[in-house]
Amino acid sequence: MKFRFIKTGAVFMAAMMAVLGSHSVRAQAVTIQAGVSAALTEYMNESTKAASSGPQKEAKAVKKTRAQKKIRSIGKQNDNASEEKTICGYKNLGIANVDNYLNVRQEPGEDAKIVGKLPADAGCEILESENGWHHIRSGKVSGYVKSDYIITGEQAESLAEKLKKTIATVNTLTVYIREKPNTDCTILTIVTADEELEVVEEGDEWIEVKLDDENGFVSAPYVNLSEELKKAMPYTEAEKKEGVSDAKYSLVQTALSYVGGRYVWGGTSLTNGVDCSGFTMQIMARYGVSLPHSSRGQAGYGRSVSTSELQPGDLIFYGSGSSISHVAIYIGNGQIVHASNSRDGIKVSNAFYRTPICCRRMF
Repeated sequence: MKFRFIKTGAVFMAAMMAVLGSHSVRAQAVTIQAGVSAALTEYMNESTKAASSGPQKEAKAVKKTRAQKKIRSIGKQNDNASEEKTICGYKNLGIANVDNYLNVRQEPGEDAKIVGKLPADAGCEILESENGWHHIRSGKVSGYVKSDYIITGEQAESLAEKLKKTIATVNTLTVYIREKPNTDCTILTIVTADEELEVVEEGDEWIEVKLDDENGFVSAPYVNLSEELKKAMPYTEAEKKEGVSDAKYSLVQTALSYVGGRYVWGGTSLTNGVDCSGFTMQIMARYGVSLPHSSRGQAGYGRSVSTSELQPGDLIFYGSGSSISHVAIYIGNGQIVHASNSRDGIKVSNAFYRTPICCRRMF
């Protein structure tokens, strides 16, 4: 019953955003969020059998030891001596040796359909090799890449030691990201299950993480830690739907063509690196919309739309409370494309992976 209540609360918050529109969302977001958050915390406290109860007890939930919490895959041997060594989860590791990203194709041929993008320094499992192509698997992507651009063997193992990052994966329905490592501070946002966050600093009770291009803190029991390399990202093509103009379809397709590209704070180059607002600014400029290089500034352009009115090509803004710090392009089917952070670069995400503040339509 608790789970059903929390899920209903989350749906209610999304519905309220759709009905009230972005202006009301700014005024209502904190109130709605608090209600869902209180129910969520109660559920998590009960499920972890914490010693105390109430809506502000993340840090007092049952602690897990470092050995329980963290998966150390570099050079780790299983108790079974015959099990193969894995490197960041890969038995036959390959690492992308490119400046930007490597296309992952459905078949071994340069004319084959692109099914994903393997970013620079990303890891993959090499399943088989033939005629200058590797059949690989990385993240949710499986396909073929040119073997000339993949580092393997001992060189890949050595490089993985330098490239690996500690990642916190959300292991519950939703969780708070807080401004500071305590329960009395501002809640920056709520993120959803299975979201992967780069760890800045580990602690027994709180983990400092990166959320897009800002830092926050998450209560340690609600994430699993692992050492990982960057992964391939699925390549999504824009779907042409009734009511979506050719210009918006083209805009989304152009934005998606840069998936796998680099994130550079303050960057404005689609080929050499952009930040979140640099990405939206440059994509919109190609379709006659002039925007400032600031996510907060861009939120003042166009016209407001609710989440229920979203169309491909609209912008979605995120942040804390009413303070905007991140922007993305809506691509349809509940997804966005955005320049997320230095680890992931330009990628496709669930549009509600964190709480939106407002949505704007530029044309």
